[in-house]
Amino acid sequence: MPTDDKTKHKVVIDTNVIVSGLTFQGKPREVLDLVWRGDIEACISPFILGELEETLKEDFQWTKDQIKHTIEKINKKTMLVHPKNRVAFIKEKDNDNRILECAIEGKVQYLISGDKKHLLPLKEYQGIKILSPAEFLKLLFFKGS
Repeated sequence: MPTDDKTKHKVVIDTNVIVSGLTFQGKPREVLDLVWRGDIEACISPFILGELEETLKEDFQWTKDQIKHTIEKINKKTMLVHPKNRVAFIKEKDNDNRILECAIEGKVQYLISGDKKHLLPLKEYQGIKILSPAEFLKLLFFKGS
């Protein structure tokens, strides 16, 4: 895959995909590996980092050191954005609006999510394609990047 900045896909990875990629094998891990290698450019927000930290601590009993090391790695490999505009599009789960805000602020092409209830059914929001990890990987590799 080319690593030329002009051809890099720009994405936001939903917290659920980051958690899955950090704790299990499979497509979410493959997406994170693309970020770690610098093959795609990922944007992240303070909200996503906070949600990630909380989930790893509460649901997976990660230690403070494990979380600190992981957050540092993510900060080195992603672009931190601070959304200026609020979104209130998803009424059932306001947290998902924070993910949309990050995608808009980062001017990304893709939002990668595992949320089958609120985000994935949208398929697209303000020109941003919303895909599962498997759909994103398929698109990436069939397009030849």
